[in-house]
Amino acid sequence: MRRMMHDLTIRPSCNPARNIRVQLLQAPFGRWLITCGLVALMGILEPSAVSQPAVTALLGALHLTSYPQGTKPPEFDARTTEGETVTLAQLRGRVVLLNFWATWCQECRPEMPVFERLHRDFAAEGLTILGVNLREGVQVVQQYAERLNLTFPLLLDPSGKSTASYGVIGLPTTFLIGRDGRAVALAIGAREWASAPARAIIQALLVEAAE
Repeated sequence: MRRMMHDLTIRPSCNPARNIRVQLLQAPFGRWLITCGLVALMGILEPSAVSQPAVTALLGALHLTSYPQGTKPPEFDARTTEGETVTLAQLRGRVVLLNFWATWCQECRPEMPVFERLHRDFAAEGLTILGVNLREGVQVVQQYAERLNLTFPLLLDPSGKSTASYGVIGLPTTFLIGRDGRAVALAIGAREWASAPARAIIQALLVEAAE
């Protein structure tokens, strides 16, 4: 599994007014300009018209590590906080955002409401958000979910087996899986999942055919 360290670089937004100081401090302004252009293009074109290189560029904008074509993620078998069994095979044909997290993880907390928003915005279109909790009890996870008003499925990994099978070395870690079951990208550490590039990536994956 390809791994990368936490990225601590300054990430400009696609709002030029907010980026004046960042542009003075950060040299690769051209990369920011290209990213904003791609996001704008996604808003103009039908998602299916966006090329694979454009999607790859968006992955880079979110500092995601992409996988070689045809890479398959490990299968898993886990239970939700309600006791329902979920397997990756059951989700074939849907885009899956698989997030490994814990209640004690400070970087995880800001991502959870964003995942909830993505769940509400795109679940009907074929996106499944799964939060795999590492080695905590069901009551702890349920109380956390209630405080943050989370409704997407939260899975329990009391033994750490599922976490280990994915090679997770730090929390949060997030995987994107396409409709065809392939591993698309990996993020070690928190990302700006509410950003325009993140939503554009998800929309591009949603229009892909399940093969």
